[in-house]
Amino acid sequence: MCRFVLLVVAFILIPSLPSVAQQTQPLEYTVSFEERAAHYIHVKLKIPAPATDSFALMMATWTPGSYLIREYSRHVDHVSVNTTPEVPVTIEKNSKNRWQVKCVAGKDVVVSWRVYCHEMSVRTNWVDEDMAVLCGAATFLTPADIQPVEHRVDFDVPRHWARTVTSLEAVAGREHTYKAASFDELVDSPILAGNPVLQDFDAGGINHVVASLGDSSLWDTAKATADVQRIVAQQQSFWGTVPYSRYKFLNVISEASGGLEHDNSTLVMTSRWNFRDKEKYEDWLSLMSHEFFHTWNVRRLRPANLAAYDYEAENNTRSLWVSEGITSYYEDLVLVRAGLINQASYLKRFSKNIEKLQTSPGRNVQSLAESSFDTWIKFYRPDENSANSRVSYYVKGCIVGFLLDAKTREVTNNAGSLDDVMRLLYQRHSGPKGFSETEFASIVSEVAGTDMTGWLAQHVETADELDYQQAINWFGLHFPPQDSASDKSTDSGDSNEATEPDATEPDAQAKTDAKDSGDDTTKTAPAKKPSPWLGVTTSEGSGPLVITGVIAGSPAVLAGLNVDDELLAFNQYRASSKSWKDQLKQLGTAEAIQVLISRRGIVRTLEVTLVPEPTQKWQLKPIAKPTDEQKSRLANWLGK
Repeated sequence: MCRFVLLVVAFILIPSLPSVAQQTQPLEYTVSFEERAAHYIHVKLKIPAPATDSFALMMATWTPGSYLIREYSRHVDHVSVNTTPEVPVTIEKNSKNRWQVKCVAGKDVVVSWRVYCHEMSVRTNWVDEDMAVLCGAATFLTPADIQPVEHRVDFDVPRHWARTVTSLEAVAGREHTYKAASFDELVDSPILAGNPVLQDFDAGGINHVVASLGDSSLWDTAKATADVQRIVAQQQSFWGTVPYSRYKFLNVISEASGGLEHDNSTLVMTSRWNFRDKEKYEDWLSLMSHEFFHTWNVRRLRPANLAAYDYEAENNTRSLWVSEGITSYYEDLVLVRAGLINQASYLKRFSKNIEKLQTSPGRNVQSLAESSFDTWIKFYRPDENSANSRVSYYVKGCIVGFLLDAKTREVTNNAGSLDDVMRLLYQRHSGPKGFSETEFASIVSEVAGTDMTGWLAQHVETADELDYQQAINWFGLHFPPQDSASDKSTDSGDSNEATEPDATEPDAQAKTDAKDSGDDTTKTAPAKKPSPWLGVTTSEGSGPLVITGVIAGSPAVLAGLNVDDELLAFNQYRASSKSWKDQLKQLGTAEAIQVLISRRGIVRTLEVTLVPEPTQKWQLKPIAKPTDEQKSRLANWLGK
């Protein structure tokens, strides 16, 4: 077994409590893996000579970047302290995430605990025979009123684990030993242990490491690292500053998903199959881009209410859409500007966000500011009615970021943009105080050269429908008509030139698609028959066909269908769990049908009038004949 010692400085200031650590010696953590096969780690904390005879230990209830009270202490057991007749020490839990220690002042105290680690995600802990992925918030207890001192820990790493990787600073001359300047840094620095594949590169004068932990046999880690390097270079150029001295990309190939940003690292999870799938690999690049953008926007530039973390309570802010939504806007914009995806791919990916928003009934219920504020109780706890009652600050924030960018470019005749807004916001408000809603609006107005508070109020504070037309006209884009053959013509290729008919020429597409049939008549394809729509989502598989969601305003709502109803038959024909949608297509639209259901064991019949399935598509494409100004604007937006 190797010794893995982690040195950390932690501090949380709580007024009116006596200091437990007025000494200058470091706190010392020890982590061991002897029960890794059972998914347990053991942790010890040595507190050298506390200055008081009583102090509290605290464990974080959430981790920054993932805004939900996760109650990490639920995975902690066997909490104990060293005690002898000569130096009696006791510990008692007195709240969900706090323990009170009574000791002898001036004598060392050692606290031990065990943590169950069997949730593979970027915000929790995982350990098994092969590897460990540790989140600081989910691992470490700390004195609740600690003053700034250094921390240290002993880790027993299994011999077959070659290395540990973290953004924490390594301690010279001690293998697997790291230090941090604060509890914030410890919480902010995930740790990988096992046998990761390492690739590195320099950008902006800083060394960056990509560590791939798990089965990387189907990944070209060198190619992936080269692509990440292009993302890093593009974002460093965007912000014009490099605020870190080291950086680690922690890529866990574990058939899981997700990403979480940190000051000097990013932790993402992916599948072994994703590298060789073009779309899924682009998703991975987009995730890397998103989390790395947070290096500036979130980690160092935060809404004022998130500037200093309270690890034991919700930290509400109405500006999370700026932190996450605008970051979501730039995640793919960075990829196209870096040359990692082409224009058509970018527009396709961006359009998916528009479609997600426009097909979510909750967009008419919850504002962007409300979505930001309520993330702690709604976003991470979706239920069967979430689509009807809430909107994602990631998705809508991305779209509003686009509209704000277009508006700023228009009113300044392309002299200003959202790029300038974010850079100026960072210059003035990165640091310990953060920015307020008023300060954000002020900088937007300054860059735009006109008062933008009314525009922001409408788009952020209300649930009004968004208007895309002015923005897409500015760039020479449009939403092509449904079933237009031209949709296929611009799905690939790097050209910025439009190749489809202008929406203002309704006959152009028919002429383009006409086929020679032996005469001079131009023929068009017959209109596609609309599919009937019920407005429900259902369980998958071969079991009972159960309604899992009912969409607001749908025929299902009007007929009284409920979540958890089992669909038994349509017009006395047995409903198939595999083909019920195809069955409905045989019945036609505007037709009243009898739906047999079972609700809490009672069979009943409801009459449902089907309607045509909503067919509006939200795929942005360039118009056929853009002006020179529109061509220039589009190129400036996607290539700047």
